Amino acid sequence: MTKRRTVALIVAAGSGTRAGGTLPKQFATVAGRPMLMHAVTAMSAHPAIDAVTVVVAEGQQDHAKAVLAAGGIADAKVIVGGSTRRDSVLRGIAALSDLDHVLVHDAARPFLPAGVISAVVAALTNSDAAVPVLPVADTLARGATTLTGRMLGDVVPREAVYRVQTPQGFRIAKLRAAHAAWPADEDASDDAQMVRRVGGSVALVQGDPMLDKVTHPDDFAAAEARAPYESRTAMGFDVHRLETGEELWLGGIRIPHDKGLSGHSDADVALHAVTDALLGTIAAGDIGTHFPPSDPQWKGADSAQFLQHAAQLIAAKGGRIDFVDLTILCEMPKIGPHRSAMTTRIADLLDLTTDRVSVKATTTEQLGFTGRGEGIAAQAVATISLPSNRGRVGE
Repeated sequence: MTKRRTVALIVAAGSGTRAGGTLPKQFATVAGRPMLMHAVTAMSAHPAIDAVTVVVAEGQQDHAKAVLAAGGIADAKVIVGGSTRRDSVLRGIAALSDLDHVLVHDAARPFLPAGVISAVVAALTNSDAAVPVLPVADTLARGATTLTGRMLGDVVPREAVYRVQTPQGFRIAKLRAAHAAWPADEDASDDAQMVRRVGGSVALVQGDPMLDKVTHPDDFAAAEARAPYESRTAMGFDVHRLETGEELWLGGIRIPHDKGLSGHSDADVALHAVTDALLGTIAAGDIGTHFPPSDPQWKGADSAQFLQHAAQLIAAKGGRIDFVDLTILCEMPKIGPHRSAMTTRIADLLDLTTDRVSVKATTTEQLGFTGRGEGIAAQAVATISLPSNRGRVGE
């Protein structure tokens, strides 16, 4: 059977004024990255989605393209929407071609589980449209206005009431017909209701609380709290030779000693180990990948910039550094008197509190090159949290 071509249409053309801030909410940062990027990344990564189109307001095209490019999404199409959500969807589907199904999703619902996408796409096999919904847990009742104020009215059976979410999936021909038939002077709450009016069938699939919409300023804190993260841990290890006439830099500070570490940069073996550990958490190679020793510009370079470069790469992926553990292996100098200064320096470079940086030292009981005072080694373990677009376990 021929695979149906499915395109995701992400609507991000609102002004976002209710959310506050200087940027429209779809570009505001949530869980370490612009809100728009979460939905685009989730759609782009899903095997059922063949292409992604983003609808933005007039004047936001360049900013949207820059945000997508910075997030590693180079092939998403960006178009200009209209003054209402319905107009934006209409312009979006008018710009699409060569497709069978379209999933319309609000950028203000950033955390999009893969399982919801799969369920919506699967439901289009037997229905003209499909929407994710959640049951209503609270008691619902009508209200009435009287001379004495607002009064409680009849209870509405909640068994027949649902919270409707996005992405909403459609057979493209049916959605286009619904928009064509809709009165120009009438607003629409969502596209699924438009399809129902022209006789289309709309299936209900299981929604997810992760899809709660970000509308008001307080919603950002709630979104941060439910953001899906995955934990990653990686190790770094480095060795440098001790030589007379060199300065000794360890953990970002200069330590008085009769010898220093030799290397192409300042040879801070401790910061190098931490840098490699951080790079490992995002599978970004090692220091040599980013700062090759064959490049003369790194001769004598401050290793602090290597460490901060790794931290910036993690931040660009929406990640956060949770903890760094560093162990320095040497006979001399004694690390104890300098441990606090190293901890503070590393914490400052990574914008962490000092209780999230551990600096330890040990000897090798005079065994090996470190035991003979020929060099210093360091190993580090870093743990980060990275936004996950894989959905929940089993999805």
